[in-house]
Amino acid sequence: MAMAMALSAPGLHFSAACVLNPASGRVQLRKTFSRIVLLPSNSRVSCSVGAEAQVQTIWSWAQSHGIQGEAVKPAEVSEGLGLIAQRPVNAGDEILNVPESVWINLAAVQNSSLGKACEGLKPWVAVALFLIHESSNPSSKWRPYLDSLPKSLDSPLFWSDEELAELVGTQLLGSVTGYLEFLENEYNNLVEEVLEPNNKIFNPAVYTFDGFKWAFGILRSRTFSPLTGEDIALVPIADLVNHGKGLGDGSPSWVRKGTSQFWNIGKGSSDLLTVRASANFSAGEQVLMQYGATKSNADLALDYGFVERDRGSQFSPGIERDSLALSLEISPDDRFVDDKADILEINGFQCSMQFDLSRGQGPSDEMITFLRLSALSGPDSFLLEALFRNEAWGHVSLPVSRDNEEALCTSMLEGLKAALDGYSTTVEQDMELLARGDLSTRMEIAVVVRLGEKRVMQELQTWFEARLEELDTLEYYAERRLRNLGLMDEGGYMTPWVFNE
Repeated sequence: MAMAMALSAPGLHFSAACVLNPASGRVQLRKTFSRIVLLPSNSRVSCSVGAEAQVQTIWSWAQSHGIQGEAVKPAEVSEGLGLIAQRPVNAGDEILNVPESVWINLAAVQNSSLGKACEGLKPWVAVALFLIHESSNPSSKWRPYLDSLPKSLDSPLFWSDEELAELVGTQLLGSVTGYLEFLENEYNNLVEEVLEPNNKIFNPAVYTFDGFKWAFGILRSRTFSPLTGEDIALVPIADLVNHGKGLGDGSPSWVRKGTSQFWNIGKGSSDLLTVRASANFSAGEQVLMQYGATKSNADLALDYGFVERDRGSQFSPGIERDSLALSLEISPDDRFVDDKADILEINGFQCSMQFDLSRGQGPSDEMITFLRLSALSGPDSFLLEALFRNEAWGHVSLPVSRDNEEALCTSMLEGLKAALDGYSTTVEQDMELLARGDLSTRMEIAVVVRLGEKRVMQELQTWFEARLEELDTLEYYAERRLRNLGLMDEGGYMTPWVFNE
C-alpha cells in the first residue's frame, strides 16, 4: 500500500504517501453473502421527509425507556439530527442519562437469540451482527432508534472506485485499503465459522458483507470512550451529540456511572451513560462535543465522514488537522545496519519509525536525530564503533559533519518531491477546487485531505531547503569536540598551539 522510495542517504528509505493498486485484488467474498438488506432509515447528513415526526417518535421512545434529559431534546440540524439545549447549559453540566438497558452492547447480544452463536467473538463483531439482526427486525425494541441511523455513510470505506481515485497519493487511501481488506477477512472468517454453520439464525440475504461493513461504520462513528473496546456500546440519544469544531477535550463528554446500591444486591445492577456538556451553550443552541482533538482530517474522514476545512471556530483557537505520518526506515542492506539498530534499540527506537507531523510544527528533534544516524557513513562512521555505543545518540542529536547534514537534507528533499509527484493534483489546483464552493461532501473530503498532506510536505521542503543554506554556519562534531577539550576558543580559533592574527 505504501509507496517507498530509496533516498540518496545510505540505507535510508522514505514512505509518505500511498497509491491505489487495482491489480492487487482483495479477499474474495463468498457469493451467498453478497448484498445488504436493511430497513429504510434517514441519512445523518440530510433527514428524510417527516423528520419532525421522526424526532418526536425517537424522543418519546427514549423517555419511555428511561432516558432522562430535561436540558436537551433531539431536533433536526444541519448535520441531520442533533441535541438542542432547552435552557442555558454550562460546561460540565450533566445533560443526559441513558440506562444500560437500552445500550446495544455485548450484554444485549448475550441475552438475545444470537447469544450462543456469538460466544467467543470479538465484542465489536458480536455487536455488529446484533445490529444487523435488529435492523432487519420490524418489531425490534430499538426500532425508533434504528430508524434514525444513517443508511449510507460518507467515510471513504463506502466510496466507489471512482471516488477513491481522488485519494491517489494520500495516506488515507492506504488506510482505507487496509481496513477494507481487514473487514473482508473478518467477514469471510465469520461466514466459515459462524454464519454458515448457523444459517437458520443468520439469513444469508441479511448478513451480507455490505451489511457487516455498514454495522462496522456505525460502530466506528457513534461509539466513544469509555464505551469502546471490550465495552463497546451504541448509546441511543447520547450518540446524537455532533462534533464541535475547535472544542477542547480536557474533560470527557461521556461518563459511565455505576448505579448499584446495597439494596440491589442479588437483584442485579445497571450502569448509566451520563453526557456532560463540553462547553457553555445557550438555550436553542446545538450541544456539541469534541470527537478527538488529536485526530487529523484523514482520521475524521475515515471515522466520521467529514473534515474541517480550516481552524476557524467559535471555540477558538481551533485545532490543526493537517498532518502527515512520515515513515523512515534504515535499509537492511545498509553496511552498518546492525550497529545503527543497536544504537536505536538502546535509545528506545527501531530501524523503522513513523513520525507524526502537523502543519506549522516542522520536523521533531527525534526525527532529525534518526535521519543523522541513518545517513552516517564514510569518515563519520567512527561514531558507530562500540566505544561510542552509549553516547552515539547524543552525538548525532547535534550536527555531525557538513557531509552528513547535507546528505540527510538532500535525501528528504528528493523523497518529498517524489511523494508530491504521486498526487494527481497540485496545491494550487486543490485550492481552486475548494474556492468553487460546489463540491460534494466526498469530493470535499478528498480535496481537504490531500491538500493538507501536501501542505505539510511543502513546509518540510522549505525547512530542509533552509537547512541546506545554513550548512556553513553550523557547528559540527569535530568543532564541538575541540571546544570541549579546551583546544578551541569561542571565536573558533585553535589554542594555544595555533595563533591567529
